[in-house]
This record gives sequence, C-alpha cells and structure tokens, in this order.
Amino acid sequence: MKKYFFLLVVLALAGQGFAQVATAKANGPVITFEKSTHDFGDIAQGDKVEHIFKFTNTGNEPLMITNVQVTCGCTTPKGWPRDPIAPGGKGEITIAFNSAGKMGRQNKVVTVVSNASNADGAQISFTTNVLEKKVQPQ
Repeated sequence: MKKYFFLLVVLALAGQGFAQVATAKANGPVITFEKSTHDFGDIAQGDKVEHIFKFTNTGNEPLMITNVQVTCGCTTPKGWPRDPIAPGGKGEITIAFNSAGKMGRQNKVVTVVSNASNADGAQISFTTNVLEKKVQPQ
C-alpha cells in the first residue's frame, strides 16, 4: 500500500511540473499563421504573383513584427503590420514573387522577425513551377 501511495505522490508532483512548463511557454506573444505555405501552381516566366499570409497573435502579450526577411531579390515583402498586435488580434503579411529569369520548381522561404515566443519557427513559404513563356506568333 505504501508503494502505491508513494507512486501516486510522485506522479502528482511530476504532473504539476509539466503543467508549470506548459504555462511558462504560453506567456508572451505567439504568432500563429492560418496557413504557413502557399502553392502558386504553374506560372509563366515573367509573371508576378502575390499572396497574403494571415496570422493571429494567440499569445497573451502584444506582438511586434520588426522585419520580414527574404532570401532572394525575386521575393518581396510588400506589407506587414508596423503597430503592435494585441492578444487575439489579427494581421496580414503580403509576399510578392517575380518569376523573371526563373525556370522550374521554386521554393522560397520568408522569415518573420518578431518578439513572438515562437519566433524561431516563424517562417512562411511558397512554391511554384515556372514554365517557359510562350511567344505569341505575330
């Protein structure tokens, strides 16, 4: 009987420890994207496309986006909120892609720099397949 009581006490203490860790991780702003990826499908070389990535601050403190970093000059962040986003507030980041000079499958990653507690994982991405532009006969 003492063994079972001891086991019960140990499990209860362990459960409290895990609950405190989960609570600590939830503090601060958290950026949660509706969709963190987008596929433009097939586009012709030279096409310019853009997509709006929507997100919510699911944390308990204001979210501040300080920068949106791209890895290529063909990808441009066209807009993101400059003001703090309150807990429960929503925002959008518009990303544009210019396929001039590109061919084949493209996979681009965009890093969202913010004060979010999950900022390490705050990346959005898109894919597309750039096809050769067909020349119209005159």
